[in-house]
Amino acid sequence: MTNKLIILDRDGVINEDSDAYIKTPGEWIPIAGSAEAIARLNRAGYRVVVATNQSGVARGYYDLATLEAIHQRMAAHLAGLGAHLNGIYFCPHGPDDGCDCRKPLPGLIDQIVADYGDVTSVPLVGDSLRDLQAGVTRGCRPVLVLTGKGRSTQATGLPPELGTVEVYDSLARFVDHFLKDHE
Repeated sequence: MTNKLIILDRDGVINEDSDAYIKTPGEWIPIAGSAEAIARLNRAGYRVVVATNQSGVARGYYDLATLEAIHQRMAAHLAGLGAHLNGIYFCPHGPDDGCDCRKPLPGLIDQIVADYGDVTSVPLVGDSLRDLQAGVTRGCRPVLVLTGKGRSTQATGLPPELGTVEVYDSLARFVDHFLKDHE
């Protein structure tokens, strides 16, 4: 892979997911091992970015300032474990807003391409079908983690148009395997 980049979904990959949305910084709870996994990617020279749907903004559950505060809490947690994100790309729109950035549409991935270049074969790690679909549309390597909604996504079945989807118990397990293959 020429582009040393990894794309992660946020909720269900880095932090615990909630059907009631992550509405405050206090509701942002890291998944064990996720920050350490990001730190290992950083040390190996990978840039790590997040692509996340945040329709809670459009739904009025929280505003952009609160979303920024949630991201600041995440950044502080990561920094405490020697990790950092190179960028956070988010869609604040609701499902009926007609935007091109709400996954499974590829608008967030297109923003990442504009900033980081070609994402062909770049791993996109997510816990939902829409994460994987957004990445595959732009040639990313789909990786499903079984944290968050991952188990239900796997149980529902993955459509054949995704191609080969790698499945791991968690972000940490993916990083274990990935770095072993890319040493």
